[in-house]
Amino acid sequence: MSNHRFFRPLGLAVVLGMAATGGLVIAQVDNPSQGVASADGSGSYEVSGVAVDVTGKSADQARYAGWRLAQRKGWQILSRRLGGGGALLSDGTLDSMVSGIVVENEQIGPNRYVAKLGVLFSRARAGSILGVAAEATRSQPMLTIPIEISGGAAVGFEQKTAWQEAWLRYRTGNSLIDYIRPTGTGTDPLLLNLGQTERRGRGWWRVVLDQYGATDVLIPTVSLRREWPGGPIVGTFQARHGPDNRLIAQFTLRVDNGDALPVLLDAGVKRIDDAYQSALRNGALMGDSGLSYVAPVATPTPLATPTDLALPGLDGATGAVGATAGSVVTVQVDTPSAASVTATESALQGVPGVRSAITTSLALGGVSVLRVQFDADPAVLHAALEARGWTVVGSGTTLRIRRNATATPGAPAAPADNPAG
Repeated sequence: MSNHRFFRPLGLAVVLGMAATGGLVIAQVDNPSQGVASADGSGSYEVSGVAVDVTGKSADQARYAGWRLAQRKGWQILSRRLGGGGALLSDGTLDSMVSGIVVENEQIGPNRYVAKLGVLFSRARAGSILGVAAEATRSQPMLTIPIEISGGAAVGFEQKTAWQEAWLRYRTGNSLIDYIRPTGTGTDPLLLNLGQTERRGRGWWRVVLDQYGATDVLIPTVSLRREWPGGPIVGTFQARHGPDNRLIAQFTLRVDNGDALPVLLDAGVKRIDDAYQSALRNGALMGDSGLSYVAPVATPTPLATPTDLALPGLDGATGAVGATAGSVVTVQVDTPSAASVTATESALQGVPGVRSAITTSLALGGVSVLRVQFDADPAVLHAALEARGWTVVGSGTTLRIRRNATATPGAPAAPADNPAG
């Protein structure tokens, strides 16, 4: 089995607690004082609802056999879904493709394992076997600000909420929406709150979006109403978009038990994501022209006075100033590990014209921001990065880059999203 798993053997008490909440993914970084890390966003193929019922000499062996069986069943389902015919592969090959096992529900006995599991397959490896393109067209980077209204109080990132955790738990890799999901640390509580979502000034919005490498904003909102403590919960969900807080879709969901709040919110996230994807296909998520990059007003350059002397800094033939105009570009990139940060800095420093590439905001497992000093117009850097095998989005002095699976032959390799392990 591969070592990349979301779960390890759990005690019975933990398993029972997980079953009571619907089998949620719990192996996430969850420090109350430091926000919550995002779940897998690598774009893995996901097959959910795989049922297994196996026996073994011990509980651990039964569970191990159950995961093995889930891999085989999951691959057959995925293969048929993508037109591959459902042919079986060896366990060794499956181990190299499976990036995670998600426990939706499980029951563990001394010699028996009964569970409903989800299996995550590496998009690049599975796609290469099935002949499916690994890359998909996605939206522009969208800053996501989840707002939870509960007990009369509306909270964004001022404190950790169940709605925020649901969005960070959601695996967005298969979505057409390129979500930027802040973790709630640093300046997030000051910048990303209900007050900001009600502002209309495009100038301040441009400043905020530039901080996160985004070009637009999404505001998923939920209003929770509890019938009584521990009783039914009714959630009214709204998918909103843009600095005008425009309503895209609205729906209501209900659970009968207060302990099932995470299940309610997870279902709400899925339906809101579907609504955003539908709006993107229909052209309803068009960017706001007021959020576009505004170039600074060019100042006329005074003409140099001709002189017969070849002075330092002047061209010997014409006397014109020989300085090169430079620019500072903010580059946002996914950094799943410390090695990817170093590799990205090295790749940027290797681009001709780049004086320096320094990480100014580090987010391992999330999105880091680099400050790049470039000796030419940012559009030249945009073209140079694409020529070296990156997918580049954004304009002006704010760019977002990611590894391009179809890099041109001979171009320097970009750092991989997931380190080999």
